[in-house]
Amino acid sequence: MPPQTQENLSQQFLNDIFPPHKADQFFEALLGDSSEGSFDIQLEFNGRKGNALELEFQLKERPGKCLACNLTTGLPKVLSRHPIIDVPGVVRQIAEQFHGAQVTHWELGRTMQISKQLHVVPLTITLEQN
Repeated sequence: MPPQTQENLSQQFLNDIFPPHKADQFFEALLGDSSEGSFDIQLEFNGRKGNALELEFQLKERPGKCLACNLTTGLPKVLSRHPIIDVPGVVRQIAEQFHGAQVTHWELGRTMQISKQLHVVPLTITLEQN
């Protein structure tokens, strides 16, 4: 994998492949009304360990809403299968930034509470250079 990982996964690129309006679309599909959603979702790059890229979906509490653990605990399973979130598509687009690399594995980790207003769902993508 090329050493320029940070440039390949700039915040602008991550916002392009996972735009802020995805949270509204997700809640519209899930709850029938995007204003019912209690958090926004942003994809962030955390770093690289060997061939593994470490990212996270940040769940940020919306004003006037409550981001509760009981709401986000089962979220990794929902996110991994939901067509609007499209984690497999996100993984594919990230891998394309590393020309010739193949995804050998990806997984969403367990929801972690960073603060009352911020929970994260880790996304690890393992690549192999061809």
